[in-house]
Amino acid sequence: MAFSGKTVAAVVPAFKEETQIARVIDTMPDFVDWIVVIDDASPDRTSEVVKAKMSDNRRIILLIHEQNQGVGGAIATGYKWARDNNVDMAVVMAGDGQMDPADLPALLKPVAEEGVNYSKGNRLIYPKARELVPSVRWFGNSVLSLLTKIASGYWHVADSQTGYTVADKRVLQTIDWDRMYKRYGQPNDLLIKLNVENFRVRDVPIKPVYNIGEKSGIKVSRVLFTISGLLFKGFLWRLNEKYVVRDFHPLVLFYGLGAAFVIFSALFALRTIWLWVDDGTAPVLSSMAAMFFASMGLQSIVFAMWFDMEANRDLR
Repeated sequence: MAFSGKTVAAVVPAFKEETQIARVIDTMPDFVDWIVVIDDASPDRTSEVVKAKMSDNRRIILLIHEQNQGVGGAIATGYKWARDNNVDMAVVMAGDGQMDPADLPALLKPVAEEGVNYSKGNRLIYPKARELVPSVRWFGNSVLSLLTKIASGYWHVADSQTGYTVADKRVLQTIDWDRMYKRYGQPNDLLIKLNVENFRVRDVPIKPVYNIGEKSGIKVSRVLFTISGLLFKGFLWRLNEKYVVRDFHPLVLFYGLGAAFVIFSALFALRTIWLWVDDGTAPVLSSMAAMFFASMGLQSIVFAMWFDMEANRDLR
């Protein structure tokens, strides 16, 4: 079968999912042509459960990593299989069952019928999402979504941490999957790479799914720190690659001036504080310089963001 005349492969990264993977396979919609399960060197019986399902389900493809590569590495392996087998659309569905199959048609439709290259789920705009998503997850996701908007240039997307996505054939054939980030920040890293290639991305409301037996080892504090660093490096790479190497846009100058002004402001502010502590008097000129450079820096950065929004307006 196919969806709107296009073939579909479900990429299912799985690590220690012996209790959940059978449910994911059993609930996979009939219009999915291949179920590509990637066992990321699980120490449990994940592969055995999948192999037992393969006897009466010819759609299943099992790929096994000898060494653990992280969720991003497992997804990359599935994407490469879809690319090499000329699949039209590849959807990522986690092996723990946290992605509702009922949402899949809505995710596939923009890619299959509306010229979108990459669609992604957005749990934050689902009705009553605030009641369904754990508070810690909501906070961490909201912070990373804001940082991802700035880093990726896709200002219209949110819920950057969702892995429920659909990529079309052009994305599968264009992105170098061997260079994609292999851990939890994979969706963020991919959005940055998609923007450089000017691919159209669209958010689709999906239902948050929790407390179905999934186990998460993610620590929000550690993830926020790690992915923030990834986003900063990706942001600098995107500015250079998209607005300097491939083309030129003055927004890079505004970002550069903004950063310089903010640094100058911080230096003058530190000098003001140091002198105030040392002799009890805050120098007026240093104080005024700190405020001036802070104002100029923030204005420059805001202008740069506005230019970035305009440059990416059509990538929806």
